[in-house]
Amino acid sequence: MQEIAKKPLFPLGKIVATPGALAALEKAGQRVEEFLALHATGEWGDLCEQDRAANQLGLELGFRLMSSYTTDASDKIWLVTEADRSATTVLLPEEY
Repeated sequence: MQEIAKKPLFPLGKIVATPGALAALEKAGQRVEEFLALHATGEWGDLCEQDRAANQLGLELGFRLMSSYTTDASDKIWLVTEADRSATTVLLPEEY
């Protein structure tokens, strides 16, 4: 049975990534697209309930959105979409 792809909840805008995030993805052998797809469909990853609630409010009112994921190599990466949806940045927490 074929899995039905979820529809994005918001536009990602221009996609940018820091050198650290790109190195972490390469180390894990993972592609940024898999994390972008999760982020855009509201699968926020490793966020606490308070941050998930902030994202829900952000979807409704047009605030910044953030996701946190752990790569297969155990590195944490963040995805942050600007409030105006002009850009999404992929970065390591220490690069924020």
